[in-house]
Amino acid sequence: MTHTLFAADALLPAGWAKNVLLTWDDAGQLTQVQAAAPRPADTPAAHGPVIPGMPNLHSHAFQRAFAGLTEHRAEQQDSFWSWRTLMYRFAARLGPQHMEAIATWLYAEMLEAGYTSVCEFQYVHHDTDGRPYADDAALSRALLRAARNTGIGFTLLPVLYQTSGFGDQPPTEGQRRFIRSTESMLRLLDTLKPDCDAQGARLGLAPHSLRAVPPEALREALAGLDAIDRTAPVHIHIAEQTKEVDDCVEWSGLRPVEWLLDHASVDARWCLVHATHMNDAEYEYAARSGAVAGLCPTTEANLGDGIFDFARWRSHGGAWGVGSDSHASVNAAEELLMLEYSQRFARRQRNVGASAAQPHVATALTLEAVQGGAQAAGRTVGGLAAGQQADFVVLDATHLALQGLSAPDMLSAHVFASHRTSAVDAVWVAGRARVTAGRHALHDSAASGFVAARTQLLQD
Repeated sequence: MTHTLFAADALLPAGWAKNVLLTWDDAGQLTQVQAAAPRPADTPAAHGPVIPGMPNLHSHAFQRAFAGLTEHRAEQQDSFWSWRTLMYRFAARLGPQHMEAIATWLYAEMLEAGYTSVCEFQYVHHDTDGRPYADDAALSRALLRAARNTGIGFTLLPVLYQTSGFGDQPPTEGQRRFIRSTESMLRLLDTLKPDCDAQGARLGLAPHSLRAVPPEALREALAGLDAIDRTAPVHIHIAEQTKEVDDCVEWSGLRPVEWLLDHASVDARWCLVHATHMNDAEYEYAARSGAVAGLCPTTEANLGDGIFDFARWRSHGGAWGVGSDSHASVNAAEELLMLEYSQRFARRQRNVGASAAQPHVATALTLEAVQGGAQAAGRTVGGLAAGQQADFVVLDATHLALQGLSAPDMLSAHVFASHRTSAVDAVWVAGRARVTAGRHALHDSAASGFVAARTQLLQD
């Protein structure tokens, strides 16, 4: 059976097109995307421009319940590292029921905000005293249930975490819930693979960072992952903080990205999360590897990380995508806005994100972020084209910020001139409407569950 939607305007991989007929099968895969098409009788029409759904390439779901709770001075000069101390205290209280409730609300919220899939960088593995649960995969399965129940596309990235710093420094008390041997991690991947396959999720691996995974463990984990799936995505935090760069140089004589590229077979299945602090050679070297730069502009701003040199990365043909990371903001358009504004601050010029092919910043950034996000997710969610999953967002053409504008200007207004989520009318994942009139079907129940879980965590 085939399913169809007609769009007066749709953003295809090559740019905007008029009178587009989208056709997909029962599996939710687009079988035809036809521009300049007549509208068949009885075919529903979108209420506004149709844009591809945005993959969210970096998420720590439980941190959504922590958002807003660190906006006060804890040290004379607060930083990522003081924020991390507070985050560890919060993570120490989390149980599987909290994780599922928080993630269910977060994933519904993501869908309402224009994300259609998420890569979950999952590093809380064990119970509150650091011992494995009777079901060693309990927390990962809580996330899988949340993804299944909300309908968001999912890439699960269990995190390998072994040390607290370069040179095999022992883990701290606050990290006890994260720690796994390499053998234990590979067993977990074997356990989770059937669960992921059963709901159409993708399974990969996330070596947390070079400071948390010693070289031999990194080699063994990657070899073990290849034995399970040679195409599985690999994500790693890298060069987020200048202290991390300095510590890596002291340990190895090399900068983090430089060390990784010299010691691992980094290619297109890798996502280098943040990669904020690279030198000229690293920008070129990393882009040439084919890896995706995983940019999280609102979190990087919130944590005071620094500014990624976006124009330099693009000049080398580097792939990139966006993630909401700690979820200080949950909004696909907000990440694009923050990315563009960070570049304007740094370069003191406007419209940095425009390209020769796409002079509208919002159009250019959306198309590139969707492509890079799909690559990082390891899923066929790369835009409105036959063979890709039918993941798309319908903007509300009657929204005050969008009314009467051309489709490219409507997308610009959505990113730069609306409240961003307010202009989202509908969101479809794998050909199923998950958000209608701006709301997810689980909005009320998921919100209540989230508030209850957060309240309990803060009271314990």
